[in-house]
Parts: sequence; structure tokens; C-alpha cells
Amino acid sequence: MYEVFADLHIHIGRSEKNKPIKITAARSLNFANIAKECSNRKGINIAGVIDCASPYVIEDIENFLKTGEAYEIQDGGIIYKDKVCIILGSEIETSEIGINGHCGSAHNLCYFPYLKDIKGFSNEMSHHIKNITLSSQRANLSAYELIDIVEKYNGILIPAHCFTPHKSFYGNCTDRLEKIFKEKYNKILAIELGLSSDTNLADNISELEGKTFLTNSDAHSLPKIAREYNKILVKDISFKELLKALKNEDGRKILTNYGLDPKLGKYHRTYCETCGKNIPGIAPVTKCDTCDSRDITMGVYDRIQVIKDKEKSKSPANRPEYVYQIPLTFIPGLGNKTIEKLLGHFETEMNILHKLSFDDLEGVVGEKNAKNIINAREGKMKVQEGGGRNIR
Repeated sequence: MYEVFADLHIHIGRSEKNKPIKITAARSLNFANIAKECSNRKGINIAGVIDCASPYVIEDIENFLKTGEAYEIQDGGIIYKDKVCIILGSEIETSEIGINGHCGSAHNLCYFPYLKDIKGFSNEMSHHIKNITLSSQRANLSAYELIDIVEKYNGILIPAHCFTPHKSFYGNCTDRLEKIFKEKYNKILAIELGLSSDTNLADNISELEGKTFLTNSDAHSLPKIAREYNKILVKDISFKELLKALKNEDGRKILTNYGLDPKLGKYHRTYCETCGKNIPGIAPVTKCDTCDSRDITMGVYDRIQVIKDKEKSKSPANRPEYVYQIPLTFIPGLGNKTIEKLLGHFETEMNILHKLSFDDLEGVVGEKNAKNIINAREGKMKVQEGGGRNIR
């Protein structure tokens, strides 16, 4: 058994033939470049690429396998240069009966062990989605219906960025996941916390006590890969081993969730759409303190205060530690040249963030930068609360 790092929510911007996949994602985000970035720069061992149901991406994967740089394995997943296991996934937007009976929508992360599985899933979902070539498209299905299709192709479904005000279950559809999935709720092994939440906030909701928590980047560019990630204990890197870790089975488990302090998240606090500012005050905030407008986007922190059912957040005994991790690109003083210098000496971001001593770092980038990296690692940097329209 050994420890590996996993980021299970990475988008594809364009195909190799420059076909659009995720419109808001960078053109450089394609299947091959993700594999290389995770291997050569990030140090990520398991990468979930969640736009693989697009026929354009399927074609790219098939061509990538022909190069000999990558190969499928029996336990599920595609191995790149024996360093990275790529899990084939698809992000699907479902239609839900939302809060107060209004129509809501939520994103679901669907993961599959083999290329043949996601090809079958893609073909079936093309009957439920207007444009199967694009990422995160709205399906004429509920998540309750979608999970059966996912299982038909040997996959699993994980609710994505569960608390964000747009396109999430708790954010705009329901106060309880069990109301959505009903008798199938036990098939949900894990939830993705999202950039504006953390373990302490999510464990205000009792129905989540038996669910594994994941922290993923939702990367829309190569540098954003691994801004949030997980440390996992497994026997090897494969779909099968990842599944065991999500189930806490046979000693496999999530060891640590690494994520941004929720205050840095785009949707942490409530935002006034009229004034264009975060609204301070005791949560939940329901109107603007400046203009009295109720045209607001309720923040994740505020929403959790509305739907929580515990007087005090308390995590189950087996809940992994949540570590506030500040990515290299967020650390003051670390510009592109300095980061490239660090990578030239120490190979990957995971090495820099986790394995190096102050002396190692000082020898390459000087005392001030070394202190900033160590302070970021130890959670000693101050952060400012985000809301509404902060930079993604």
C-alpha cells in the first residue's frame, strides 16, 4: 500500500482537432496535455477527466492509446508512462424539482472503468442531451434516473461541487440529497465539496456522515489542475483501487483532503447582484445591507446555515483531515519564473508543497519565498472572503 495524489475533476477545453468541448476552458486543455501536466509538473497520480463522453474526446483517447504512451489496464483506467492513471469521466447536468417546486439543475460526476463503458454511456446519453460533443450539457433526466444509466455501464455517480449556488444539489435543488436519490441514496459513495466549502461546513448535515468527501480542482486550465486534490492510500493506481478507497474497503481510504480555505472560494458568502459586492453580516444573509435588494446570490456558507441540521459541526471518527492548501500560483512572490525554477530543481508541485524542507527551498528561491511556501503549507497565511464574482 502506498500514498498517491488524486484530482478527479479536470475539464477538456478543446479536442486535438480544435473542436470545442468545455467552452469556458482553455484551448490547451486536451486529453494528452492533461496526462503530461499531471505527470511532469503536478505530481498527480490519479486524474479524473470528466469530458470523456464527447465523441471528439473519445477519438482523441483512441489516438492517444495508439501512440503507445498510454494503455488501458484490467482494473480500469488508462495508465500514462506508468505514472498517472486517468479515470474516464463525464459531467452531466440533470433536471431536478428544486426548492419551492421550482425547476433546479445539478452537476453529476460520472466515472467509468473502461473506454468501452464510456463509449456506451456516450451513445445512450446522446438520446438525452442535445449536443453530446459539449461538456456539462443539460440532460432531460433527473439524477435519480441518471444513476441507473451510469451503473448500466459499470460506473459510479458523485454529486459535483455540492453546495455552490448554481448547478448543485444543495445549492439550488434540495436541502437533502436523500430526497433526490430516495432508495438509491446508498449508491452515492461520495460527494465533491467544491471550492467554497470544506469538511467542517459539510459535516453540519447529518445525512453526509456516511459519505466520503472529495476535494477536486474543477480545473478550466492546465495551471489550475491540483488547486484542490486528495491523498489516497491504495495498492496501485486504477479505477478498482479508487473505488475501494471511496468505500473505505480493504484498508484503502482517503487519507487527506487538500483544499483552498473556503473563504477564497468564488461563492463563499452572499453577493449583491445590484451593488456588485459581498454582503457582510451573520449568516444567512437574505438582503443587501447597502441597497436592501433581495437580488442576491446566496453564498455556500450562508446556504449551509439555512439547511444544516446539527447544532454543532462534528465529523465522524473516520473522516480524513481537511488541510487548507494554497497552490503555488496563489503564494505571494512566486511568479512564473520562480515556479519554473522550483520545478526545474524539484520536478513536481506535489514535491514542493509536501516533501521539501525550508533549507531545500531556501537554497533555490531564497529565504523570503521559502518562508512563504512553508507558511502556506502550515496554514499561516491570511485569506480574504470571496463571493459572487471573484476570479474563478
